[in-house]
Amino acid sequence: MTKAGRASATLIPLYQQISETLIRDIASGRLVSGDRLPPERELATQFDTTVRTLRKALNELEKNGMLERVHGSGNYIRSSTNTKNIYSMFRLELPQGGGLPTAQLLSSREVNKPVGLPQFGTSNRGTRIRRLRSLDKKPVAVEEIWLDRDSGEIDPKSLGDSLYRYYQVKLKFWIQRAEDQVSVAELPDWAPDNFNDNNHRVFGYIERLSWAQQNYPVEFSKTWFDPIKARYVQRLA
Repeated sequence: MTKAGRASATLIPLYQQISETLIRDIASGRLVSGDRLPPERELATQFDTTVRTLRKALNELEKNGMLERVHGSGNYIRSSTNTKNIYSMFRLELPQGGGLPTAQLLSSREVNKPVGLPQFGTSNRGTRIRRLRSLDKKPVAVEEIWLDRDSGEIDPKSLGDSLYRYYQVKLKFWIQRAEDQVSVAELPDWAPDNFNDNNHRVFGYIERLSWAQQNYPVEFSKTWFDPIKARYVQRLA
């Protein structure tokens, strides 16, 4: 387990960042059903927070059926395959599993959709967002996301680590399903100069179409990830 990041505290409270970290650790198998968590004061120190905030995070796990609190004994993991969380559709993990996702915004512009993108949305314009993605503060990927203009206007100043949460809170829609195609590709020329410190020629490459409540996709994204620093994981219940 690692300390939760704080880059997007305006949208994702610290207690929820902690609960997301634990949920991803459970999903990856780093924490398994029956495991006893460290004492709350010790766990709070690991996450660099207060016991009060930690308990709010543990309450989230308990509500999701992923934690059993035994009086006089401690807190025990109860894994669940049905839990929906902020990053349930984020498929990149550290090689050892888990890792809390954070994002650094590189650019955000509303432009005409270029030739070559798949069909999504109803407008000929879209917001193009480019970000550097990290797991436990370690850069692992760059991504380019296109949101159809008719789905809403993006305010770059309000963007946090989770775009899907931004869609829910600010634009009042939510992504319900996605289709991924995974391959390999060269890094785009807009990637930060210091990102490719392993000097790869090709990267893992994910193309994703995402659907909201409509019967057509509203978002298209491209992600290039470092195969040494991260891996793509799809779990089937």
